[in-house]
Amino acid sequence: MHTPQPLVALLLAAVAFIAATLAAVTGFGGAAVLLPVLVAVFGMREAIPILTVAQLIGNGSRVWFNRHELDWRVVGWFALGGVPFAFAGGMLFARAPLSALTRLLGVFLILVVVWRRLRPGPPRRPPLRSFAFIGAGASFLSALLGSVGPIMAPFFLAYGLVKGAYIGTEALSTVVMHVVKLGAYGRTALLTAPAVIAGLALGPIMIGGSWVGKRIVDRLPEWVFVLLIEVTLVAAGLLFLIRGG
Repeated sequence: MHTPQPLVALLLAAVAFIAATLAAVTGFGGAAVLLPVLVAVFGMREAIPILTVAQLIGNGSRVWFNRHELDWRVVGWFALGGVPFAFAGGMLFARAPLSALTRLLGVFLILVVVWRRLRPGPPRRPPLRSFAFIGAGASFLSALLGSVGPIMAPFFLAYGLVKGAYIGTEALSTVVMHVVKLGAYGRTALLTAPAVIAGLALGPIMIGGSWVGKRIVDRLPEWVFVLLIEVTLVAAGLLFLIRGG
């Protein structure tokens, strides 16, 4: 893996800070912002492990900044399904055709927002145990695509988690996914020492962005917070459609 030029490295650092701040406000979107730049600099197969290391640090910092609002029961059920499927997806990543799946996820995200706006009443609260299935699907797709925070968001919101509780709980669930994915990438020789170093180098920037995002989300009214997530969901859906094309 080559070392980026100083100007490219500076641009990568700036994008990483923006991505971490966005993720700390909406709970997702950071990977969608950072991944295209990583792919342009390092290539797709190297970008995903680098992103996973950086996201592990970024999500870990969001867990810490929102530690008093975590819903541990949701995380536990999410991990129950997420751990085996994150490993399976990580093992499959090296040879999986991803374009059609990416487009399908883009359509799904846009339809979620349309449904949230047109539904006749409030969304039905998913039962706690359903997060085992949500964790399984999200973890498998995360290992293949690198970014599935938008897919997880509607379920966490429907359960009633908002602001710090949503950000922290989603982040801790994602940490579980990333740890297992890194183990799977290591077994398939995708997790190289240069990839780990590149991801760790982005770590302090991700923490700084998480700190700024936490300050922002604490000041947002709840309805603005939900609206911001819906706008980001549509943007992520469009991005998935473009990437899949």
